[in-house]
Amino acid sequence: MSKSEKKNLTKIPPVLDRAIAAAKVAEENKGHDIVLLDLREVTPLFDYFLLVSGSSRRQLYALGDEIKRKLVGEMGDECLCVSGNAEGKWIVFDYGDIVVHLFEPEMRKYYALEELWGKGVKVSWEESSQ
Repeated sequence: MSKSEKKNLTKIPPVLDRAIAAAKVAEENKGHDIVLLDLREVTPLFDYFLLVSGSSRRQLYALGDEIKRKLVGEMGDECLCVSGNAEGKWIVFDYGDIVVHLFEPEMRKYYALEELWGKGVKVSWEESSQ
């Protein structure tokens, strides 16, 4: 049983709704260059990447806290792992079917995940009513 199927058993919102909600929280908290990639056809490991840039470590921490509050606190999701909190230049939150990447701009440019995962489809989250 996939991670998405397991989560559906607990009656949390569908993965796309949660990914869009996370993107909107990032926007509300002044994240920029927000990209939501649908990677379901690229890898079986997860469904979506959310890539967000912030202007400082403090902002990245705040973005991560607010996204976690939304996904875990309000939507019933589970955060499986957080990496990079100590350094604060690239923080990764693993929700199983959604992976949230929060970057300082120079780290985002260096790792170029949009290019690495270029076969993923960009999701137009801004126009969604979720």
